[in-house]
Amino acid sequence: MPRKKESLTLSVPPGTKEKLEAIARRLKILWGKSPSPSGLVAAIAQQSLEVGQPFTLDSAQVNALQQATKDLIDTGHVEEAGTVLALLIERGNLEAPLRQSLLQQVSQPTEGWRIVINKHIQEQQPFHLVYRNSQHQELEYTVRHAEIIPYEKRLYLQIWCEETQDVENENRDLPELWHNRCLRLDRIQAVLPVSGDWRGEFDAIKVYLQFRGWLIKAYEPKKEDENDEMIGSVRQVVRRVVNPFWLLREVSRYREDCVIVAPEAMLERYKQELRAQCQLYDLKL
Repeated sequence: MPRKKESLTLSVPPGTKEKLEAIARRLKILWGKSPSPSGLVAAIAQQSLEVGQPFTLDSAQVNALQQATKDLIDTGHVEEAGTVLALLIERGNLEAPLRQSLLQQVSQPTEGWRIVINKHIQEQQPFHLVYRNSQHQELEYTVRHAEIIPYEKRLYLQIWCEETQDVENENRDLPELWHNRCLRLDRIQAVLPVSGDWRGEFDAIKVYLQFRGWLIKAYEPKKEDENDEMIGSVRQVVRRVVNPFWLLREVSRYREDCVIVAPEAMLERYKQELRAQCQLYDLKL
């Protein structure tokens, strides 16, 4: 039995019918092969089609969604991050500065650089890289070995580069690691292949760590660990380290249950960090 329909007569300004047909055609609301304004009105009434002004976001919601996009990018879900940003730009009622900032994020070729770099790594092709650091300085590196590595739930580009001038003054105690850098993917500005040889690995130092207390059993070995054994009442691990920054962050989380034994340069660097913290909190050693 045919479904009974109600009739509705609308009085609209000239040109409105054509506009409704255009909207119905775009939304694929058709009667046969023709756009259906009646079907469009029915879809609105049934709330299967949303109409009205773009939704507005308060500052907390904007910050949460921006953080969500950063987390998605850091974990390699760049396409999903782009979807969130596109939604904010298209549907959010945003102030001009924020809108421009989001548009800039959408246009950043983070995933593009990652694809290019992965290709160079697979082909062992050295490349020239332009990088903008956290201080908005543009640095250039000639990369002869690289890996994309996760540190604390974010992906970073670890490289071996020819240049050392930018770190020599800051890392006088560890000249063995002057050629290593750890870079954020979203700060890469350009990548260009260069001639020359590809190195087989990063420069590294061996760091001796001793775990005590609950960490004797709780510590989970890492692929960089070259030796793991019990020595008396402590668990000693020898780790191959290419970036001291991340090691010191790890040790600081373990506090008194993890001790750097050697080399002396790493031990002294950690002592310097501890002294600086004591001075900040006015603690006497």
